[in-house]
Amino acid sequence: MSNVWQYYLLKSISRMVCLLPYSWVLFLGRRLGRLYYHIAARQRRRALEQMQESLGISYEEASRNIASLFTKLGQTFLEVLYTPVLKVENVHQYISIENRHYLSQAVEQGRGVVLLTAHIGNWEWLGAALAMDGFPMAAVIKRQPNDQHTRILNEYRELVGIEIFSRGTAELVSAAKALKQGKILGFLADQDAGVNGLFIEFLGKMSSTPTGPAIFAKKFKAPVVPSFIVRSPEGGHRVLIGEPFYYEDTGNEVEDIRNLTIKMTQIIEQTIRQYSDEWLWFQKRWNTAYTQVAVKQEESIGGKERVGKQA
Repeated sequence: MSNVWQYYLLKSISRMVCLLPYSWVLFLGRRLGRLYYHIAARQRRRALEQMQESLGISYEEASRNIASLFTKLGQTFLEVLYTPVLKVENVHQYISIENRHYLSQAVEQGRGVVLLTAHIGNWEWLGAALAMDGFPMAAVIKRQPNDQHTRILNEYRELVGIEIFSRGTAELVSAAKALKQGKILGFLADQDAGVNGLFIEFLGKMSSTPTGPAIFAKKFKAPVVPSFIVRSPEGGHRVLIGEPFYYEDTGNEVEDIRNLTIKMTQIIEQTIRQYSDEWLWFQKRWNTAYTQVAVKQEESIGGKERVGKQA
């Protein structure tokens, strides 16, 4: 049975949310988040366990942080539905951008930009703020389990001026063209990358990490610009843009990709530690076991290095 009705239901709720003052959106979002906290027991337990293990904090402190996270997630959900209210003329009433010059200077180089970010804060509004501020934004996105959720998210992303590419071979070719055209390609680089990921340490545990950002940075000599969005205590958001860095070619491609991926992961990790109640702690970040996959990966790397030395 088609679930297209869910799209129209979300659109109807979105229209009603868009009629509200922003202060009401935040208030109702807090209430919705608290309700979600009590309903989503499995996600709450996973978030608590992963935060305690990763940060080495007490159960009481983790509980406060996770309760805050769920509250903010409720706000984020309603804010996403509130996206049609965002306009070029008013976006800075909701979102401020710090160190804009870093991203501007990276774009001016004309080689495209790899935008490094993560599931921190309202990441949907990160792209919206940058696109509406005049930056040429594109994003490689992962489809949601529910196609109707993907449909409305992509509709709103395109509404604010973001060019969308789904993961896959043909889409990645298009994304590569976007970089060649000098656009900013955003990557949410904090998810489990499965058996094809690179195993490196993240928050104290080995985790399968996506290499896409490093590969694109290498191929196009594009600067990598860390950019995250966090909530302001008074309401609204701050976009935090970091200083650009680059792929360093030492002649050992395997190690160079690894080193750049490690650097990116450490930046994400530092941001999570600083804003520990803003990251999506219940995602299955360590879902791929560091066992035979990692062993085969290391054997493969060792084989390539031996071949390279023989050549």
